[in-house]
Order: sequence, then C-alpha cells, then structure tokens
Amino acid sequence: MNTEGEAAGDQAGDQALSGPQRCGLVAIVGKPNVGKSTLLNALVGQKISITSRKAQTTRHRITGVRTEGNTQFVFVDTPGFQTRHSSALNRSLNRAVTGVVGDVDVVLFVVEAGNFTLADAKVLALLKPGIPAILIANKLDLVHRRGELAPWLRDMQQRHPFTEFMPISAKNPKDIQRLLEVCAKHLPEQPWWYDADELTDKSERFMAGEMIREKLFRLTGEELPYTSTVVIDKFEEEPSPKFKRMVRIAATIVVERDSHKAMVIGEGGEKLKRIGTEARQELEQLFDAKVFLQMFVKVRSGWADDEARVRSFGYE
Repeated sequence: MNTEGEAAGDQAGDQALSGPQRCGLVAIVGKPNVGKSTLLNALVGQKISITSRKAQTTRHRITGVRTEGNTQFVFVDTPGFQTRHSSALNRSLNRAVTGVVGDVDVVLFVVEAGNFTLADAKVLALLKPGIPAILIANKLDLVHRRGELAPWLRDMQQRHPFTEFMPISAKNPKDIQRLLEVCAKHLPEQPWWYDADELTDKSERFMAGEMIREKLFRLTGEELPYTSTVVIDKFEEEPSPKFKRMVRIAATIVVERDSHKAMVIGEGGEKLKRIGTEARQELEQLFDAKVFLQMFVKVRSGWADDEARVRSFGYE
C-alpha cells in the first residue's frame, strides 16, 4: 500500500515521463586511440563498439542508442581521424568523421586529460561553429595532480569556444551520468527515432564481423598491421530443437601478406582457434543464442589501397 509520499513521487514520475520527448545526435570525435569507443560503450551501457590498444580499431560510424526518461541519446562513435597515411582505407575513415561533425546536435571532443597534440588539433579544426562542443578530458584517473589541469583547461578554452568542460573517467558511472545530463540540455524536443529498448542501428551480421576483428587485434598484438579486416560470408539463423536460438556464421579474416596469415593461424592453428573461441563466446552473450563460427584466413595484397576493394569490404 502506497504512502502519500510514495503516491506523490509516482505522480511526479508519471508527469516527467509524459512531458515532451527529446532526441538528438551526439558525435564522439577525437584522434585514434583516445578512448572514444570505451566512452560510447559506457554511455550506452552495453558493449557495441569494439576496443583494443591498437590505434584505428574503429572503422565505421557506430551508432549507440540510450533512452533515459524523456530523452533518447543517439551517439555516433567515429573512427579516429587519420593524419599519418593516405591509403584508400584511411580516406574512407576520414570521410566517416567529416560526414558526422557538421550534422549533429552536440559534439563530444575527446582528448586525454592534460594533453593536446597536433593530431588533436587536426580533429578540433573539423568542428563547426554553432554546434555545441563539450570538451571531454578523458582518462582523468591517470592524472596524478589535478591542479595541473586548470592551466590546461584555460589553454583549451582559447583554442575553441567549448560549451562545457568535463574531466571524466569513462569507467566511473557517476561521470557518465553527469555527462548524459549535460548532453540532454542540448538535444531538441522531438519524437524518439528508435524504440526505447534499442541499443544500436547496426545489424547482428555487422556486429559479428566487429567482434571477430576485436579478438583478432587483441590476440595478435602490435605485429599484425591494422589493415587486416574481417568479412562475414554467411550469417544464418537456423531452427534448433535444442537451443531457443541458433546462428551459424562463416567469416574470412583478410590479411595483406602470407607472413600475416601465418601469424593469425598460429602454430598448429592455435591462434585462430583462440580468436574463434573468444569471438564465439562474446557473440553468444550479445545475441543470446548458440553460435557456430567457422573462420578462414585469406591473403589480399594491397587491398587497403584499392578503393573498389575497400568498398566491397563494407567501408563507406
């Protein structure tokens, strides 16, 4: 039985939820390997963007959705802006970044707290006037003397008229909640674009390729060039008397040299087996299904410099 206080609280909550809906696009931008994908996963509350220590892991615009109260946040994680090489792959990644920053409601510009490099400056130059930009000073947990941040923050304000400064750690739930509240203020009143329980606009087929690529990078270390990729050849759901849901996937890992192929397969096939096992376990959790995963490794020399092949492998 409700007390009067509980009844009043319920009524206030109902009124809040029946108010105007807010919905808008929030772009997450920054140089490679600055923590954008980790931040996206924290903001959505579910792993939808792969992470690894290897720079340039994210290669696509990954949309993550979080619905909280009256507000639906549509986050767009972008590849790190490439400044070192000008391959067809890198040009594709940069188009993904520049195509986002001018058409959003708010931008989260992610830098490592206390640092600002030439690579950061090149991303900052992409920000459009008139779009609110929030400076995300990430990896705050790695800064030992917080007092040193004050002059750095003043310097950052001179570089760009940021709407807000937010020193955060993506691992801290309170920081993430605070960031959501700040973002919400900049989103327009309009109907939601997605159902309340949706987390991403990416297909399961796409997510399968991404999770395999993450395990590939994590388990091969720095030796394997980042130009390696994964192509999903088959993604089929099959009826099963034993499992409530069963998915059969065939995937090809594409590398540029025979030596890279040997590295991925490993001695006696052990490395490839481990990549497959870890990817399958994560996909079963993500899809809530029994997953059968078959993997192959093929050499496609020079694919990252071939515009047509880059497009055929699913890059914009």
